[in-house]
Amino acid sequence: MERVSRLRFQYFDFWLFGATLLLLSIGILMIYSATACITGESLDWQSAVIRQAAYAVVGVLAMAVLALIDYRLYASLRWVLWLATIGLLAVVSVIGQITHGAQRWIDLRFFLFQPSELSKLLLVLVVAKYMADHAEQMTRWRFLATSFLFVALPIALVYLQPDLGTAIVIGATWGVMALAAGMRLRDVLIVLAVIVVAAPLLWTNLRPYQQERILTFMDPARDPLGSGYNVTQARIAIGSGGVWGQGFCSGTQSQLRFLRIRQTDFIFSVIGEELGFIGALFVIALYALILFRLIRAAMLARDAYGKLVVVGIVAIILAQSYVNLGMNLGLMPVTGIPLPFVSSGGSSLISLLAAEGVAQSVLLHHRGLRLEGAGKYTGG
Repeated sequence: MERVSRLRFQYFDFWLFGATLLLLSIGILMIYSATACITGESLDWQSAVIRQAAYAVVGVLAMAVLALIDYRLYASLRWVLWLATIGLLAVVSVIGQITHGAQRWIDLRFFLFQPSELSKLLLVLVVAKYMADHAEQMTRWRFLATSFLFVALPIALVYLQPDLGTAIVIGATWGVMALAAGMRLRDVLIVLAVIVVAAPLLWTNLRPYQQERILTFMDPARDPLGSGYNVTQARIAIGSGGVWGQGFCSGTQSQLRFLRIRQTDFIFSVIGEELGFIGALFVIALYALILFRLIRAAMLARDAYGKLVVVGIVAIILAQSYVNLGMNLGLMPVTGIPLPFVSSGGSSLISLLAAEGVAQSVLLHHRGLRLEGAGKYTGG
């Protein structure tokens, strides 16, 4: 048994883990620069830096535990996971804490838990099972529509919080998984055409501030001191970083507080300003490495379920990274989507590290392992 465990461990992806640790470290340093450097606050349990470090430790432990659990267990628990997702999102709409007009968090005293972050991973585990069971039929509309029903209610509950960004990420994740499961290009074009036709209806159902964000994206100069302020300051911060940056804790836009929401939504602007083009490029390269290693894990998966689970995790990280980087660069409307592994926030960080643990589990169990001379396979 010891030899089997040792053989499994050799499939652990240290490149993936190492790139993630580097992003975690950069995130903690940048959060320190965006908070403690400016305010001079002491590093205690109330500081954003210490909390982020604690979240990282919890997340890495969750990753280690989930990596050891056979990922196929989640397939048998799909209905439990789906009901748990609906239950958590429903509970937050009743007892959730309201902050800045949004009801997204449950106050656990020691931790503000955001169920929508965990729901991304849970829904991937649920949807992957249905798609894997109907792999030969995912080219048909009936099965595509049925698979979407698993995410339709969660998307609606998340949107009502309101959290349009997370709702879009969940929908995009389903779309990427459907493509991997066999959805035809013709069907993709039909779905996109439906979205375009429905755009006016979707627009009228957006909150005023959501409409303002989209209008500001199209014309940042329309309200430079209001809705366009954060985008303008973010672009100034990144541009002022030059090639090598202004130095750690030395960015003018961030340290003089021109750049708001520094440790969360606009943490990449702090990176660009203080570490420059080279530092920003290094961070983007780390994301590319993580996505590449995850795609490798999906290709190595020994069954359709494992493949689709990892594809879903890839879609989550890719969508969040793209949206956050895009809004910092003025290429996407501003949303509350955090930069994976870097932005301050416990629910997102722990959920993403847990997702990576599931992907590592797919690698650890991607082939049968023979007992010494027994000629038969054991688990996974």
